[in-house]
Amino acid sequence: MIDELRFQTAIATLYAQETNIGGIGTLGEKILHATLKHYIEPDPSLHEIKLQPFVVDILSNGHIYEIQTRQFGKLRPKLEAFLPDYPMTIVYPIPFRKWLLWIDPDSGEISKPRLSPKKGSRHDVFRELYRIKPLLSHPNLSILILFIDLEEYRLLNGWSDDRKKGSWRNDRIPLVLVSELFIEGPQDYRKLLPDNLPETFTSSEFAKASRISKPAAQTGLNILLSLNVISLVGKKGRMNLYNLNQEG
Repeated sequence: MIDELRFQTAIATLYAQETNIGGIGTLGEKILHATLKHYIEPDPSLHEIKLQPFVVDILSNGHIYEIQTRQFGKLRPKLEAFLPDYPMTIVYPIPFRKWLLWIDPDSGEISKPRLSPKKGSRHDVFRELYRIKPLLSHPNLSILILFIDLEEYRLLNGWSDDRKKGSWRNDRIPLVLVSELFIEGPQDYRKLLPDNLPETFTSSEFAKASRISKPAAQTGLNILLSLNVISLVGKKGRMNLYNLNQEG
């Protein structure tokens, strides 16, 4: 259950630390990552805890939390080291609505915010989950997906004429926590299924219902198949045909 007051308090805490924040992108730690640490665990003494041979983002009441904005594959060594002995939650933020602001690296001028037409979806997590697929069924692993409205600051340093393509992301500033999705075990991955999915379906039908590309749908189906959420039941023409397994 989301706690918007705690989320806004976490944002305010970061901005109150004037000695650490000298402007957009000047934190040694990115603002979104730091905010989420304070949201998950307001007590900073429980942040950045040394557990040989690693440092974990949060260790609270024997539970490890790792905030990972991308590249879940980098977490595999930590997961393999700690999952046998600790419950672990990966906290993954997905931009729900995103306002883009462009920074001119020469003048420092920042453009007015413009709302991106793309909205975040729960299916955006498939690519990251695939990187740790062998560990998804571990009983000590859970995933917390946070849908966040945010501002994204990018440098106008790309290779295209308008300097936007190939540009660098400078920082992301959280605004509002919209919703949460918590996955605690293999059957909870059913929450990643699209709405109005037919009883049996192909990867193309899964992609259409999810509003994602066919390659992304195939990645999702690969994960759901490995977790026994769905089964391969035959063929429809040249395409594999799947159905949803019964819970339990």
